Amino acid sequence: MRKAAIIRLIVLFLGLFSLTMIFPLALALAEGDRGMARAFALSMGGGLAAVPVLLFTKKPRSGFNFNACEGILLVAAAWIAGCLLGALPYYLSGYMPRFSDALFESVSGFTTTGASVIPDVEILPRSFHLWRGMSHWLGGMGIVVLTVALVPMLGVGGFALLKAETTGPMKDKFTPRVTGTAKILWLIYCGFTVILALLFWAGGMNFFEALIHAFSTMGTGGFSTRNGSIASFASPFIDWVCAVFMVIAGFNFTLIYRLLQGKFREVLVNSEARAYALILPVSAGIAAISLMLRNTSPGKALRLAFFDAASILTTTGFLIDDHNLWPPLAQGAVFILMFIGACSGSTSGGIKIIRYVILAKQMKNELLRTMYPSGLFSVQLDRKPGRKDVVYSAAGFICIYFALLFAGTALAASAGIDLYTAVNASLITLGNIGLGFGRLVSGAVFYEAPGYVRWGFSLLMILGRLELYTVLLLFTPSFWKQIRGSV
Repeated sequence: MRKAAIIRLIVLFLGLFSLTMIFPLALALAEGDRGMARAFALSMGGGLAAVPVLLFTKKPRSGFNFNACEGILLVAAAWIAGCLLGALPYYLSGYMPRFSDALFESVSGFTTTGASVIPDVEILPRSFHLWRGMSHWLGGMGIVVLTVALVPMLGVGGFALLKAETTGPMKDKFTPRVTGTAKILWLIYCGFTVILALLFWAGGMNFFEALIHAFSTMGTGGFSTRNGSIASFASPFIDWVCAVFMVIAGFNFTLIYRLLQGKFREVLVNSEARAYALILPVSAGIAAISLMLRNTSPGKALRLAFFDAASILTTTGFLIDDHNLWPPLAQGAVFILMFIGACSGSTSGGIKIIRYVILAKQMKNELLRTMYPSGLFSVQLDRKPGRKDVVYSAAGFICIYFALLFAGTALAASAGIDLYTAVNASLITLGNIGLGFGRLVSGAVFYEAPGYVRWGFSLLMILGRLELYTVLLLFTPSFWKQIRGSV
């Protein structure tokens, strides 16, 4: 029963995922682009080919539960299969003749990293751009969360999948059924996407570009239809709209739901939300003041600084100015944000603010314990005593994160990439940031690097999107022993 349920869900996921390609396929057919239409049709056929397997697998009984290990296996398998299938249109189109390039682009899209191996995106057909933008949008909220929302057979067992894919150390569902939670998350996500697309359209983008950039912004991805990214539109209105919605996308969607319910106090006392409201304006303010000292007008300095800080903190990766030309203090103010990330439960990548909040509170407790050895101290989160295991979880996550960061740096350096660029490349792939410093502003390093480096960075991007443990556990014998025991 359990093995059949796992196979059934993977097949269902591939079927649903393949059907999303019908939109770029329809666009390619409408525009008479036979090459792209063929690429999408073959890719869809490959994903749907496994659907007949459902006829030979027994449907799970109502209320079937997946355990934690099975949830991790399903999410990891879904993401790997999704990224491989998502790479097929790129590869079959002929625009990316090396599969390592197509896979990198696909992984970068679905993990909402936004790093690209395409030196000139403006030569690409619109159906190609639509699939790139959709990859950000689908991966932002979570391709497995979408499956959970659409497949009622999961019952309460879907919460194991939700936990394995949702970002942050603490997960919760705000409706009795996990499918209800997933549907609410996607409805909020869709609503903001529609509003943003309309605002971009009103600001001067054509409707197609407005839609693609709305996908990228809400997914905190960063893929653009222009080589110059958002800067190509030269519109302060678009800059500010994009910056505001990047901030929204980097906020915890559970808290957004609470705001929509009118439960403002839950948001006001939330420890992570309070830290988010402090980190972004402080870093942007420092950068803006530094720019003003270089004779940049106050309005422009504030716009450039706030946009760049929001883009890096939320790991979106859009660009409106070359921050390599900024004063060192301004660079430092936004560079440090690459090590942070926005809120848990958002579409952004990175370590997440809540983990730093937890460790900062624990450091304070250790200082107090030095003065008062007999005192009892706990980590207060949202003005409530927190569990001690959350501290261990945050500390362990950050240690593993930096170990992987060093490994990624060594991988890039092994290909002859200079150390500064290697650190930046590792940071923006593991943190799903997409925008770095030095040569990483243009992303040239990725399409110049050897194939094995792109494969390694693809793995780092998936590790970062699934918050390390979901993928790392696949390499441990005890995990597979547990899986064999359950199925």
